[in-house]
Amino acid sequence: MKLSRRLIPDVTTLQAFECAARHGSFTQAAHELNLTQSAVSRQIKDLEEQLGVLLFERVRQRVILSEDGRRFLPEVRRLLHQTEETMLRAMSSARSEHSLSIATLPTFGSRWLTPRLPAFLAQYPGTILNIASRSAPFDFEEQNFDLAIHYGQPVWARAACSYLCSEVILPAASPELLREWQLGEPRDLEAAPLLHLATRPKLWAQWFELNGGTTDTAYRGHRFDQFSMVIEAAVAGLGFALLPRYLIEQELASGRLAVIFDRPMQTENSYYLVVPEGKLENSLSQAFRSWITTQVS
Repeated sequence: MKLSRRLIPDVTTLQAFECAARHGSFTQAAHELNLTQSAVSRQIKDLEEQLGVLLFERVRQRVILSEDGRRFLPEVRRLLHQTEETMLRAMSSARSEHSLSIATLPTFGSRWLTPRLPAFLAQYPGTILNIASRSAPFDFEEQNFDLAIHYGQPVWARAACSYLCSEVILPAASPELLREWQLGEPRDLEAAPLLHLATRPKLWAQWFELNGGTTDTAYRGHRFDQFSMVIEAAVAGLGFALLPRYLIEQELASGRLAVIFDRPMQTENSYYLVVPEGKLENSLSQAFRSWITTQVS
């Protein structure tokens, strides 16, 4: 794809704009960037002329973003962040013969994958890993990852999905909460405080249906958008949670959490390793796929 050089902004100019917007002052932006106030003002003027819009309004001794400036700022910050991330990733792997960039679900990455990575690196010494959290599918052409770990259905544009494992969840709680409630059967949980994963709001209702309960009260309780927060809430005694056993191995071993009823439920989706079409022949990606398959088995 051929890009028009006229439409590609100078990074230092975008930095000047972001800094001036953050401070509401060209003078303070100049101080942070180690430039003169006139240099920052000139960069902003050049950017405004390139865009054909007014980015700032001058009010007394301050500059305030215009409506166009407010719309432009989030995109500039995203671009600057991606530029910095690209440079840091390149610098981190510059001295390495091999590098691998992996996008993973946040809690899966921190609680299951990361503790096992030393075993992978022992087999492939000299490899530099770049691990980042991603909760939903993304465009591999826009975000340069070698592979991703995905929970859902095996559908991802311009990529191949390999099955890793299904997910089985169990009801768990802190020992203190269990002593307080003295549960005898699954339906006793209907009156208990429940914890929910916001992205999967029907889990408790499905579990009650499988275990002879009703769904009348299955949706009430505290909600969290990550499994890691649900786990910490359960440890703190805020309520009862439906959690994958593999994510709470440490809590179960230490006694900070206990399984309430041995009534596992398999969720409707599974975990997949996703590789972009252009990197299917990457030898290190293939090695990681083989390794992680042995780990989940």
